[in-house]
Amino acid sequence: MDDDPLVLVFDPPLVDVLRALEGSLGRPLTEPEVLAARDGATCMAVPYSTALKLDQSRPYHDIDAEHAWDEWVRLRPH
Repeated sequence: MDDDPLVLVFDPPLVDVLRALEGSLGRPLTEPEVLAARDGATCMAVPYSTALKLDQSRPYHDIDAEHAWDEWVRLRPH
């Protein structure tokens, strides 16, 4: 059993991708737009320990891809 499994990490963080997209559109994103941005975003597989270090190095946490819409609604500026 692998003690440090591979996990997917967005690069740049998905939250940054969504903020940039919303800023360029000048309006709130729709759920289909958030999901399309998630599906088209660049991600890489890294060991869990590396992903944890990346997450801890930022002043914020990235959005969980499985719950992208719900987390974006909660995190986006209102």
